[in-house]
Amino acid sequence: MAEKKKWYKRKSWKIGSIIILILTGIMLYHRVKPLPPGISIKSDAYTIPEKDIDFLYDLTYQKDGKEVYDQSIFNEVYQTIEEADDFLVLDLFLVNGYTDGKRDYPKISEKLSQTIQKQMKKKPHLKVVFISDEINTTYNSHTAKQLKPLEELGAEVVYTDLNRLRDPNILYSGIWRTTLGWFGQEGAGWLPNPMAKSAPKVTMRSYLKLLNVKANHRKIVVTEDAGMILSANPHDASGYHSNIAFKVKGEILKDMVKAEKAVATFSNGEVNAFPTDEELDQLIKPTSGADDSSVKAQIVTEREIQRSVERALEEAKKGDEVWIGMFYLADRDIIDAIEDAAKREVEVRIVLDPNQNAFGQEKIGLPNLPIAAELHQLDNEHITIRWYNTNKEQYHTKFIFVKGKEESTVIGGSGNYTSRNMDDYNLEEDIKIVGPTNGETMKEIDNYFNRIWNNEDGTYTLDYKKYQDKLPVFKYIMYILQKIFQVTTY
Repeated sequence: MAEKKKWYKRKSWKIGSIIILILTGIMLYHRVKPLPPGISIKSDAYTIPEKDIDFLYDLTYQKDGKEVYDQSIFNEVYQTIEEADDFLVLDLFLVNGYTDGKRDYPKISEKLSQTIQKQMKKKPHLKVVFISDEINTTYNSHTAKQLKPLEELGAEVVYTDLNRLRDPNILYSGIWRTTLGWFGQEGAGWLPNPMAKSAPKVTMRSYLKLLNVKANHRKIVVTEDAGMILSANPHDASGYHSNIAFKVKGEILKDMVKAEKAVATFSNGEVNAFPTDEELDQLIKPTSGADDSSVKAQIVTEREIQRSVERALEEAKKGDEVWIGMFYLADRDIIDAIEDAAKREVEVRIVLDPNQNAFGQEKIGLPNLPIAAELHQLDNEHITIRWYNTNKEQYHTKFIFVKGKEESTVIGGSGNYTSRNMDDYNLEEDIKIVGPTNGETMKEIDNYFNRIWNNEDGTYTLDYKKYQDKLPVFKYIMYILQKIFQVTTY
């Protein structure tokens, strides 16, 4: 009997070891596996005349005791769609009208959908591809209300295959892939939707997929005439957020289409719905009229955003200015580059969202409060931080402006400065623009930052001390634990 027990124990130990080895192998593989082709790229740099590039922004701020909305981004999006003749490619993360019902939000998602439908009916041969994230179906628990009508009209609607992306939440995702993920998410929902009470109920399996915490976070609109790179989502509850966008023309549009075709390819989308390379060559012509005020522009996605930001910070010289407007700041490589730039006496000015609100739900200030405290404690006079004066909305902007004596660089789009956004877990897309400091584009961006920093004609930003006392020890411990176990959206 004793010998049989020992044999059983040995067998159990071997089976357990094999299971652990298999799980560990799956976890490690999906953490570092090869990315699908066309992901994490930087395009060629294109010369674009100033007239073919626009900087746009939305700002919500306080003036004379009232909340003011200075918005232009989605008006430009609608116009871009209405001018599409041959093709329209969109890649937008959050597209829905679900809200908490506590205030009247602009009907952005509905208007976007209706504008596309109207243009498809007006131009029957218009090729339309709409790529999005599974969050709009709450991970396959229901249909996407604003996207389904487009599909019925003949648009190619592609939901990104998030399983093909790497896993930031390595422990949970490894277990999910080997067990829970096999059961799918479809079915009759019975749990409250995490987006809003008004949204359809979801299955438990959808919640389990959500916990992988990764996304196609891009925000792109491109036609044969123009392309837009946004930090803004066509999401009603985000309608009052402060955001930025760039609109460009010329051959760079080909690379924007190519980047989206790569996502559709690995997500089993119909790639024939895209314009062919030959069609793109016919429809998109090189820009003309380049002069001394022209800029160089290139598309950067995923980790190439991080590398471009680091390089811009590394090249900043004593006396140059660095302006950062950011919703989430937590990426260690970029934070280290900020600290190094300040040591070289580069003037670094950072505007951060205080991370107090998310669609009507109170947040606890992570990750920006501890990161701001860390930078402040350096006691470096060349780093100054201000908080955007948010109410029930967010400072959802994501860009950096490195202002040199003769030449400046701006990098902006969908990418927050976090590990999840910068380390090839999410899909992200930014545009990098390099041009003369005295050019119109750089002047507009400089004016933007000075406007909000100096509270010109309204109250936009608050002193660092405003939220300094809102980081008790337990919040900092929460931040450290979340960073270690990577169970956050940053």
